[in-house]
Amino acid sequence: MSSQNTNISSKYQDIISRSILISSGSPSVYQLKPKKEKIGSLTRMTVGERNMNKTNRTILLVGESGSGKSVLINSLVNYTMGVKFEDEVWFQIIEEEKRKQTESQTSDVIVYQIFGFEGETLPYSLTIIDTPGYGDTRGTNLDVIVSQRLFDLFRSEDGVHEVDAVGLVMKATENRLNDRLMYVFNSVTSLFGKDLEKNIVALMTHSDGRKPKNALEALEDAKIKCAKNEKNQPVYFLFNNCQHEDRTEDEEYLESATKISVRGMRAFTAFLEKTAPQKLEKTVDVLNERIRLTACIKNLGERINLTELKYIGMKQIQEGVKKNEKFPLKVDEIYKEKEAIDGGRRKFLFLTRAVCCTVCQENCHYPGCTMAWKPEHCEVMKKGYCTVCTNKCPVSAHVKDKWKYVTKTRKVQKTSAEMIQMYGKNMSESMKKLSFEENLEKEMNKLRSEKSQLLDEAYQHVVKLEQIALNVDSVSTHVHLDVLIEKMKERGDSEKVQKLEEMRNRVDEGTRAALQYAMTDQTGTKCKN
Repeated sequence: MSSQNTNISSKYQDIISRSILISSGSPSVYQLKPKKEKIGSLTRMTVGERNMNKTNRTILLVGESGSGKSVLINSLVNYTMGVKFEDEVWFQIIEEEKRKQTESQTSDVIVYQIFGFEGETLPYSLTIIDTPGYGDTRGTNLDVIVSQRLFDLFRSEDGVHEVDAVGLVMKATENRLNDRLMYVFNSVTSLFGKDLEKNIVALMTHSDGRKPKNALEALEDAKIKCAKNEKNQPVYFLFNNCQHEDRTEDEEYLESATKISVRGMRAFTAFLEKTAPQKLEKTVDVLNERIRLTACIKNLGERINLTELKYIGMKQIQEGVKKNEKFPLKVDEIYKEKEAIDGGRRKFLFLTRAVCCTVCQENCHYPGCTMAWKPEHCEVMKKGYCTVCTNKCPVSAHVKDKWKYVTKTRKVQKTSAEMIQMYGKNMSESMKKLSFEENLEKEMNKLRSEKSQLLDEAYQHVVKLEQIALNVDSVSTHVHLDVLIEKMKERGDSEKVQKLEEMRNRVDEGTRAALQYAMTDQTGTKCKN
């Protein structure tokens, strides 16, 4: 570094003295040493001390591996600190080598906080939320954990309670959004309430400075819900990813590339300044509703299966009686059994624990209950009661353990006395006058009614989600629609079938591609439903 450059970068001596030199040259690259905190399942990295009298802006970034998200975060940090091209220094907050080594083992949501540089280029401090786990090669199961950790971040007392922008990070050279990127964007937008749409923008990396027509068309074709400009096109900002590269041979080119990023930073931070931040109460409601919807549908599926098995058993008895078969009759008996949970080779926490109701003998939240150590902390609990199990039992009736309930059947022989005991013990005097066949029919009608109520309960969850969610047509919703439509058709409820089919049929290219990705395993083969 020349003496002139040494003088220029002298304004950074204080922070340089607290950093690690990665490489000397043009520019000299330093690794910042932020204060690291673990807050539950979250990691917070802080540079400087926050002045509570000064404004802070919060950005949430999402994008697939290779999109340039890490370099963009470092660029945002350098811009906030006031680093210029001629300063011949570059600071990185993300430890690239360490991140590459550990990214296959972690899905941490990392919060970067940059305080103490207000007035350098920005009048505010910056908080950046990075979501490294979405849509990577480790499979979609980890995305459940990432969603849960964002949920924890948004609702915890010392977490993040408002967001100024959600940045969809993608390459400016994209001609179309691949299935994986569609899945990433679909998964993230499905987390938010409708009030956040105007805060979602495209951050396009690897740009040559020209308008990225193909990438913009790809966003529009994918029907990604985001902020729109006066031409009704997605709001976007351009960045190049070369600022940290050695300038010995290509200084003129790299200076030009830096100007692209600086223009993008100015435009993006101006957007942050004029756009109203959004409180995350509705997003927390959406996250809660999605968790409860998924748990409810899972539980309802098991309960519907149980009623159908009971119905089949009764039909066997009914047919036997009609044919005047002699007792004892051989019938299917339904029973429940505890079964140990195998979390698979990765042993994810959310795959090895279930919240179960010991009264209803039902699985109220499995899989997906990631962070609740006790049943009372589980999202399916509300005001001390379960929102999922049949009797909506109190928390005290629930356990979280390494087992779940499974429904099984076995062939047994039933005598006529046992039949009467089964279907006659709770009969009123008027019902006792009815024939055995008539009482059996009444029990079957009761089961049909119970199944119908379960379907209505699931339907109401979908309707509520549609009212509050930014992206109701998401993968996490559509995986439930086919089951509901099939069962509603069996019931003959044409009105609800039509509503659900409208939701299914309006799947856009983005959701269709995301569904395709979600159904594909890591070897590239389709998973069986």
